[in-house]
Amino acid sequence: MQRVGRHGRQPPEGSPMENGVGQDPGTPEPPAAEGPAAPRAPRARPRLVFHTQLAHGSPTGRIEGFTNVKELYAKIAEVFDISPTEILFCTLNTHKVDMQKLLGGQIGLEDFIFAHVRGETKEVEVTKTEDALGLTITDNGAGYAFIKRIKEGSIINRLQTVCVGDSIEAINDHTIVGCRHYEVARMLRELPRAQPFTLRLVQPKKAFDMIGQRTRSSKSPGEGKVASGKETLRLRTEGPAVLEEGPSPSEEEAARRVDDLLESYMGIRDSELASTMVEAAKGSPSAAQLAHGLDSVLGEFAFPQEFVAEVWAAVCHPKGGQE
Repeated sequence: MQRVGRHGRQPPEGSPMENGVGQDPGTPEPPAAEGPAAPRAPRARPRLVFHTQLAHGSPTGRIEGFTNVKELYAKIAEVFDISPTEILFCTLNTHKVDMQKLLGGQIGLEDFIFAHVRGETKEVEVTKTEDALGLTITDNGAGYAFIKRIKEGSIINRLQTVCVGDSIEAINDHTIVGCRHYEVARMLRELPRAQPFTLRLVQPKKAFDMIGQRTRSSKSPGEGKVASGKETLRLRTEGPAVLEEGPSPSEEEAARRVDDLLESYMGIRDSELASTMVEAAKGSPSAAQLAHGLDSVLGEFAFPQEFVAEVWAAVCHPKGGQE
C-alpha cells in the first residue's frame, strides 16, 4: 500500500508547491525600456491544492476547488472513480480510523486527506438493559452518522462486532442515512428498555495491516484540533470557503469543554459545532441571550436550558466565575 508522507509529496511539473498550495506562476516582467514603465500584469491568485489517498490504499491524488464537505467528497470520488456516497469519513494525516484526526470544517494547508470508504455491512442485535448504550455519535456532514466513541463497560462495549468508525445505516431496518448525528442519538435514547433492536452498520474498508483491529477512541485535549497558529481552510455549508488563522490555545480549550458538554447532554461529539457555540458564547453577555442566539441559528438541536447555561459558563467563566 502506497504511503506518501508530507515530505515525500512531489508536485507536478509546471506547478511548484509551497505549504500545500499550488503556486500559479505570474507573468514575467517585461525587459526594462526607456520611457514610462509598462504596467505589470496582475499575478494569478494561488490555487489551494490538497493531496489525498484512499485510507485502505491507493495512488495519491490532487484535489482543489471545493468549499464544503460534500464538494470535497465529490472531488475525492472523481479522482478515484468512485461514488461520493462510498465515502464514510475522512481523516487528516493518518490512514488509521483515528477519531482525533477526523476532518471537520477546517483543513490545514499542509494536511494530507485520507478517505475511508464503505467496507463490509453487518447487523447486530442489541438489548437495552440501561438507559445509556455507551455510544457517542458524530457525522460526516454529508449524510452518514457514525460511532466516534464507545464507553468502557457499556452495553455496546460488550458487543465485539461494533467498532469505532462504524457508520450506522439503519435502526430496526429503518434507514437513518441523511439524518444528522443528534437525530440518531435521540432515536437511540428513545428506544425502550428490555426490548431488543437491530443496528445495521457499515465498517470502513480496511487495509491488510488493519484487519482485526478494534479501535476505541479516548478523550484527548487535542481532539478535533487543527495545528494552532497556522492558516487553515474553513469550509462552510453556505458561501465560499475562507482562509483563516487556526484557533488559539484558549479557543481550543473552550471548544473542548463545550464538546464534552455536548457528549454529556446529547451523546454526540462535534468539534465544529463546539467551535461555533464558543464564538456565539463569546458574543453573548448572558446565558439567556446565548440561548436566544442559538435557537435562531441552531434551533433544530433543541438545546436544554441548563446545557446552554453550562456552555456560557464554560466559555465566559471557565474557572467558576473567576477571571
